[in-house]
Amino acid sequence: MSAPTFWDDQEAAQKVVSGLSATQAVLKPLNELLELKGDAEAYLELAAEDPEEAAAMADDLGKSIATLEKKTDAMELRQVMSAPEDRCDAFVSIQAGEGGTDAADWAAMLMRMYQRWAEREGYKVELVESSEAEEAGIRSATLLVKGDHPFGYLKGESGQHRLIRISPFDGAGRRQTSFAAIDVTPDLGDQISVDVDYAADVREDTMRAGGAGGQHVNKTESAIRLTHLPTGTVVQCQSQRSQHQNRAHARQMLESKLYQMQVEAQEAENAARRGEKSKIGFGGETIRNYVLHPDRFAKDTRTGHRETNPDAVIDGDLQRFIDAYLRWSIGE
Repeated sequence: MSAPTFWDDQEAAQKVVSGLSATQAVLKPLNELLELKGDAEAYLELAAEDPEEAAAMADDLGKSIATLEKKTDAMELRQVMSAPEDRCDAFVSIQAGEGGTDAADWAAMLMRMYQRWAEREGYKVELVESSEAEEAGIRSATLLVKGDHPFGYLKGESGQHRLIRISPFDGAGRRQTSFAAIDVTPDLGDQISVDVDYAADVREDTMRAGGAGGQHVNKTESAIRLTHLPTGTVVQCQSQRSQHQNRAHARQMLESKLYQMQVEAQEAENAARRGEKSKIGFGGETIRNYVLHPDRFAKDTRTGHRETNPDAVIDGDLQRFIDAYLRWSIGE
């Protein structure tokens, strides 16, 4: 990177920078673990030589060991994400399901939940597209989460999420069950190639982008929707100002979804061969329940992990669910 001609080829340079970032993402926490380990060993030596001084440092050592355990656990979970796509950025698609206005509101709550989780964990988030509901909430939306292994962490979120609460849209104050589906796919970029015949297999529709308006938004048909005819897969992008940019982004999304479908089909085939239940995909069986009335908890139906503060979970405190899924996925 210090070579004078390094940036002459922008594309090649970006690949090197990305490679460096990926390497540093492994080396930095590993070096931190080694440093913490060294601190603990130094304390043990001090304890043998000067018990009184060691007693005075006991609280600091306890905190250091707790940090060491936490970082070691995170490093071990990181090793679970060994598939090529795990290091990719992630498209998170939210779709309101059964439940009318409550479901649309629930979909909007889920979108905010993932945005808040990403902020907590230091990821960047872009809103690729969204479709507002008639009364409240959204019918659908897609987020792009960028950073260190976002797909590896979020892939277990795919599936149906159920909310049980007293409906704020019901004048009688009755309990309402709402559903929304999450679909997480990797943004493959140029790391993994998927062959798509755009001329024969993909229908392209253009439309005006939704939003608050302005001098450009809503005045040109810049939004793009692509439909993959053989599979019925539909993607849409309206986040960019130009139709060309939205088309390129939509193609990335489509190829990512098709790749993920191939991976899940292979997983299902392997599971069937072993006589196991295959991974739950988009929609279908509920993977997590969020109960706000009469009890209050959030529980994952696969791992059994349960939190007694559902408000905090909906506010983005998701990491314990994500960690539990990663451990469950390797049979711990």
